Amino acid sequence: LGQNAVVDHYRVQQETQETYHIATTQVLLAKASNFSSQNIVLGGALARNEANAYLGGEGAECTLNGLYRATDRQLIDNHTSIDHALPHCNSHEVYKGILDGRGRGVFNGKIFVHPDAQKTDAKQTNKTLLLSKEAQIHTKPQLEIFADDVRCTHGATVGQLSAEALFYLQSRGIGKEEAQSLLTYAFACEIIDKIRVPDLRDRVHLALFDQLPT
Repeated sequence: LGQNAVVDHYRVQQETQETYHIATTQVLLAKASNFSSQNIVLGGALARNEANAYLGGEGAECTLNGLYRATDRQLIDNHTSIDHALPHCNSHEVYKGILDGRGRGVFNGKIFVHPDAQKTDAKQTNKTLLLSKEAQIHTKPQLEIFADDVRCTHGATVGQLSAEALFYLQSRGIGKEEAQSLLTYAFACEIIDKIRVPDLRDRVHLALFDQLPT
């Protein structure tokens, strides 16, 4: 991205359950540029996605968001890296996983803050919903900070659907499977709703909902 450039990047992967998919996205940001990416993974026997961003200009801003779903024996492998090289740069990252059956997920995200990158503001989060006892997530959010005037946070959460929310929906006459699907869908909407192209956003909403039991 050149100086002051703005790019919204959308990537939707819906390949068959027999497919092996490997992809890399590399981004170099100049001064005051803005890059935003939404990475949606809803298919493939094995999918590995790498997203690497280098904030090489003062005032650059980068957003890396992702949503992935794995079931049966699928493996969805996400690796991200954000390099803050210069001052006054911001980065935001939220990856959400939905794992069912024997599905497995990997999130390995790294934020690197160089010594000259003062006034960095970086946030990284990985949230995973486990819908079965066999589903697995391997999550590793990382920060490496070599500057002293920064605001950086990172974290990971792993959990199941709320028993109270399920009970509430069922008490209103909604079946158990349908209630689980509604709560799972709501969990994913935080990422899907960030897609600014209406037709694409609607397509992703339908693609996810079609994969959930009703």
